Amino acid sequence: MVDSINFTEGKQSRYIVIIGTLFFVFGFVSWLNAVLIPYFKLACQLTTQQAMLVAFAFYISYLIMALPSSYIIKKTGYKNGMVLGLWIMAAGALIFIPAAAARAYSLFLLGLFVQATGLTLLQTAANPYVTILGPIESAAMRMSVMGVCNKVAGAIAPLLLLSAVSKDPDEIDRLSAALPTLSIIQQNQMLDELAARLIVPYIALTIVLLTLGILIRLTSLPDIADEPEIDFTDDQTAKKTSLFQFPHLILGAVAIFCGVSVEVLAVDTIINYSEFQGTSFKEAKFFSTYTLLIMIISYIFGIFAIPKFISQRRALLFSAGIGILFTISAMILTGKTSVWMIALLGLGNALIWPAIWPLAMQGLGKFTKSGSALLIMGIVGGAVSPLFYGQLSDSFNPQIAYILLLPFYLFLLYYATSGYKAGKATI
Repeated sequence: MVDSINFTEGKQSRYIVIIGTLFFVFGFVSWLNAVLIPYFKLACQLTTQQAMLVAFAFYISYLIMALPSSYIIKKTGYKNGMVLGLWIMAAGALIFIPAAAARAYSLFLLGLFVQATGLTLLQTAANPYVTILGPIESAAMRMSVMGVCNKVAGAIAPLLLLSAVSKDPDEIDRLSAALPTLSIIQQNQMLDELAARLIVPYIALTIVLLTLGILIRLTSLPDIADEPEIDFTDDQTAKKTSLFQFPHLILGAVAIFCGVSVEVLAVDTIINYSEFQGTSFKEAKFFSTYTLLIMIISYIFGIFAIPKFISQRRALLFSAGIGILFTISAMILTGKTSVWMIALLGLGNALIWPAIWPLAMQGLGKFTKSGSALLIMGIVGGAVSPLFYGQLSDSFNPQIAYILLLPFYLFLLYYATSGYKAGKATI
């Protein structure tokens, strides 16, 4: 596996568009969780911690399936791995249909896990592809382009799903208010009907994912797995026998864990937090979109500024610093001002992934695929951190629970200052 491959400018642009489409799919499926969490909390009558199992079921697959995904890609190649990933995601979306018909939360969680299993395979193939589509120095810029695709989809997805399940913006608030006044039978009828509204949207999602898999299979996207794995960064890298001989990669996986944790917590909890601060669901439902739109602005900044005006490392330093500032502000302030502090976390969170990835992947040579899988495993932060947040939220309140963000940002600060170069003297 080479560190970069030279394509003609036209081909490079075409391939970036194809991969960008896949990142749009990543975002659309991943950020549906932001609205599924409060939706399931109502439809299945859950506590905050129980509702956060949505994030756990989704992101835990990155830990379980990352290394198997790397093995599959070694056998099938990047392109076939992407196709298989899309079709597995379609199978997960299909599980939502019986889950919605039965209002079975456990089946919903299974569907989310299967969707994320396909997504893990898809991302394990796509992320290193972006890294090698040009010089390593501009990899963060290309990742930022992918980030825009991801977050545009994420900003659209929750609103699109909500519009599909309810045409009346006040309906969810009315149902929540009316629920305690109904008999048990009436409550179950209302909640069953609410869950069943997910059937049509997820039939549509299944069809879209199956179709995309077919289209990717028919594209001219080259299979990079066919490239000979002989170009190493230097002789020392060629002598390495294990991923654990790359400390900057191991620390990079921890940094990904922290980065995904703060990103998921900001987007997936903000609707619930907005309601805690006194906002109606009619208004609160937009805050996940606001957070993602702020991330898009930051991604666009990254596209033009990294690495021309600011290095990948300094971008990460900036992200961690303002993350700490906005977290403390959110915990001190109240009302909508505090909610907006959480939304503004997107400003720094957007640059974390594209900054960490090339820093952690640099110089891996033949370990690029396995290294990619290890970094993908770091996404399990999105599974673990929401559960701790949910526990803190139920035990104290949603505002105090945001203290969980601080150690994550502090580790990112460490990685940006010294962790990224750990062991590189011997590479």
